[in-house]
Amino acid sequence: MARISQLLDAGPSLSFEFSAPRDADGANRLRQTLARLATHRPQFMSVTYGAGGATRGPTRDWVRAIRENYANLGVEAMPHLTCVSHSKREINEIINDYRADGIENILALRGDLPHNQPQPSQAFDTAVQLAAFIRQRASWDIAVAAHPEGHPMAASPQADRDHQAAKLAQADFAITQFGFRSEHYDRFLHDLRARGIDTPIIPGLMPPTNVAGIQRMSALNNTEFPTNIRERLEAASSPAHRRQIGVEVAAQLGRELLELGAPGLHIYTMNFPRAAAEVATTLGWPPT
Repeated sequence: MARISQLLDAGPSLSFEFSAPRDADGANRLRQTLARLATHRPQFMSVTYGAGGATRGPTRDWVRAIRENYANLGVEAMPHLTCVSHSKREINEIINDYRADGIENILALRGDLPHNQPQPSQAFDTAVQLAAFIRQRASWDIAVAAHPEGHPMAASPQADRDHQAAKLAQADFAITQFGFRSEHYDRFLHDLRARGIDTPIIPGLMPPTNVAGIQRMSALNNTEFPTNIRERLEAASSPAHRRQIGVEVAAQLGRELLELGAPGLHIYTMNFPRAAAEVATTLGWPPT
C-alpha cells in the first residue's frame, strides 16, 4: 500500500473517518457504511481509538478489514492512536502489532482524558511526545490533529499556535477538527507558514445534519457553529431537508477549502454513509 503523504502529492485527496463500534449492531452498520463509501475510491479511511484503550482491539480489527476488503479499490487505512493511560511498553506493543500488519500510516493523538476521573498514569502527555516515540520505532507517515480555531485547553492564542507549530513540525501531514468557515483554515495556514511550518494540512468536514450533536461537539472542540447555519437547520421541514442543507453547507465549504489550496478533504462520517456520500459526489468524487 502507500504512504498518505505520497498520495497527497498526486492531487486533492478524499478521505473518511469512522469510529470503532462497540457492539454487534454498530459493527453491522459500519460494514455497510464502509462498503458504500469505498465506492467513492477515497485515498484513505481512518479509524478512531478510544481513550484509555477502550477500543484498542476493534481499531486494529477494522483497519485490517479496510485493507483486506478495499485495497483493490486503492483505499489505504490509517489507525488512530492515543497516549492517554498507556505506558511506553503498551505503546511499543501496539506499534509492533501494526508493523506486523504492514501499516504505513498512523494518526498520533493525545486523546481525551477520562471524564470525572483522576489523571491517569501514562508515558506521554502530548501528541508531540507520542509522535517522536513512534518516529524512533517505525518508518511510517505520522499524522497529527490540528485545531484552526484553537485547542479548547490552550493557555492563550499565542501558546496554542506555538504548540501546534511544534506538533506539525513532527508530522508528515495533519488533519483538522471539523469547522464551518474557510477563513479559520486560511488564517491557520498563514500563522503556521509565518512560523516556518509547511506540513500539509487536510481540513475536516462534518455535514451538519444533527443540530444538537453539532452544538455539543462544537462546544467541546472550540469550533464556531455559525448562527445562520444553525437557523437554516432548525427551520428545515424534515430530516431529509435538514440533510440536504447539511450537505450543501459541507460541499460549499469543501469548495472554498480546495480553492485555498487544501491538499484534500477529510469527511467525518459518524459511521453513517448518506450525507458523507452526497458531499463526496457533489465535490466530484462520485461512486464507481
